[in-house]
Amino acid sequence: MKTKSIVTLISASAFAFALTSCDSKRENAREDALEQKADSMENTADHVRKNAEAKADMKEEQADAIRKTGKSNVENAADAVENEADRVRDAAEKSANRIEDKADAVREQK
Repeated sequence: MKTKSIVTLISASAFAFALTSCDSKRENAREDALEQKADSMENTADHVRKNAEAKADMKEEQADAIRKTGKSNVENAADAVENEADRVRDAAEKSANRIEDKADAVREQK
């Protein structure tokens, strides 16, 4: 009699655990949607970085072109253009990091 009670108790516990450990289809769909949203946000962050890098590279090329004119009074202008390239990169990195932080927050909602 005692063995039957133990087996029943273990079986009931295992059954209860199996039921509670399964996610519903609705929960799985919600988690998938959150994952897709977070992935999309990270792709946006990547695009922000890529576009900023292209813009900064273009500014550095402009600075090089200014320097190649050979005029003595253009160094300050070239430096200013390079500084702008650095600001573009820094601003983009901060923006992309904020987007990725939001993506992480979305993932944590799962």
